[in-house]
Amino acid sequence: MFSLVATGFVDGGRLDLSGLPEVFGAVRTWRVIGQTFAQAGLATALSLALGVPAAYALYRLDFRGKRVLQGVLTVPFVLPSVVVGVAFSALLGPGGPLGSWGLDQSFAAVVLALAFPNVGVVARMVGGFWARLDDTSEQAARVLGASRVRAWCIVTLPALGPAIASAAALVFLFCSTSFGIVLILGGTAFANVETEIYRLTVQFLDLRGAAVLSIAQFAIVAAALAVSAQLRRAGERAVVLREERGRGTPPRRVDAPVLTLVGATLLLLHVLPLTALVTRSLRDREGRWTLANYAALADPPEALPIDGTVLEAIGASLRIAAVAALIAIVLGMLLALVLSRRPRTRSLRRGIEAFDALVMLPLGVSAVTLGFGLLLTMNRPLGIGFDLRTSTVLIPIAQALVALPLVVRTLLPVLRGIPTELRDAASSLGAGPLAMLRTIDLPLLGRSAGLALGFACATSLGEFGATSFLVRPGEQTLPVVVAALIGHQAPESYGAGLAGAVVLGVLTAGIMLAAERWRTDGNREF
Repeated sequence: MFSLVATGFVDGGRLDLSGLPEVFGAVRTWRVIGQTFAQAGLATALSLALGVPAAYALYRLDFRGKRVLQGVLTVPFVLPSVVVGVAFSALLGPGGPLGSWGLDQSFAAVVLALAFPNVGVVARMVGGFWARLDDTSEQAARVLGASRVRAWCIVTLPALGPAIASAAALVFLFCSTSFGIVLILGGTAFANVETEIYRLTVQFLDLRGAAVLSIAQFAIVAAALAVSAQLRRAGERAVVLREERGRGTPPRRVDAPVLTLVGATLLLLHVLPLTALVTRSLRDREGRWTLANYAALADPPEALPIDGTVLEAIGASLRIAAVAALIAIVLGMLLALVLSRRPRTRSLRRGIEAFDALVMLPLGVSAVTLGFGLLLTMNRPLGIGFDLRTSTVLIPIAQALVALPLVVRTLLPVLRGIPTELRDAASSLGAGPLAMLRTIDLPLLGRSAGLALGFACATSLGEFGATSFLVRPGEQTLPVVVAALIGHQAPESYGAGLAGAVVLGVLTAGIMLAAERWRTDGNREF
């Protein structure tokens, strides 16, 4: 961030604010900022409109197949943004099942694709809170004559306010910093701040303009989070929570509209794009069934815009993701151990809170901004005798920084849930800090550490924003290769890109499902 400030506002060691009127005096800048707000705002509203009913159906009702539907709704969140963009391109683009609708490279396509992974985010966040919400007040309102809808609006909805506001803030953050989806589906016509930073850097080498826009984007994200926090504080009130329900209530006839909406959401917004992606990857340009697109991954035609084979890119991606996941899990465990402590003095508690905010900074700073910042700062850092920007060392570092907040947020609740009395008892028996770490903290982390490792590996494998700045010819990762194939004009390029997107999606989803299954099976043992 300091390097971005220096690049945007410092020239020759002196403060220079001339970059501000240059960037913000351009009509395109304000159009891009407006599109960023419009895309993120509409996608957030759509995610809430579809996610809240899904939260009710999947966390308050009990029916056959509910676990499967929860999994289907969760998988889109772990899919790389490149895969999501390619899936909607396969659905809405020329030759796609809905290609005749004219939505390819449109604003509507961007909004739909942004909502694709975030409906599950809303359902999970709001549903987890809703499952523990005591419904006594709503039942009392019904007894006093309120209709089902009125009782929900005046009692349940305000009680869900904090969870909905938190989900909306997180979804807006994800949508406003989306890169791969907007780059593939929006192009230059419907660019957001993320893709504009990339365009200024890669196409025009305008580092100063990109730096000013990166800082402006950080301000937008910070303002959005501040407004959301204020809304949560204004609407928050005491609610009665209970232990989460093991089973919900059976669906009734009045629940049919909600279940129909949830089913339509899963089918049209989630299943249909992924089905179109897989189906079109198995067809050639004439519509005949073939495996030629997948064969091109191992033996690409010369016209394809890649160095080496896609299989080599897959191997490189897996190696880099493994290193990044290892970095993220080690740093994440150390940071979670520090943040889980409960200091007795007020000053130390505030210090822990400030440090927590610093650790979460990569979640609020976009991956593109992170990659751009590393590109600016890694020119012989700390006196190192070579330029790190010419090597692949920065890629796992950037990917680890992107995954680090998710790792910390996965491990921290487990460590904070360890009773203080347990550590006090161990200390009174003579156990030192290392002994308590070995006998208390690490064993209790258990399966959560595996889930965090899965998050880190899947996130690193599909990371595209920061990697697009740092990757070098001949050392491309799979998301970068897929984006290059999709955007190239060679006849065989698009089909190979579809096949590569399917492989990338299967790898990331498989990693996360395996980690989630491991955690679930482990919980059954205790």
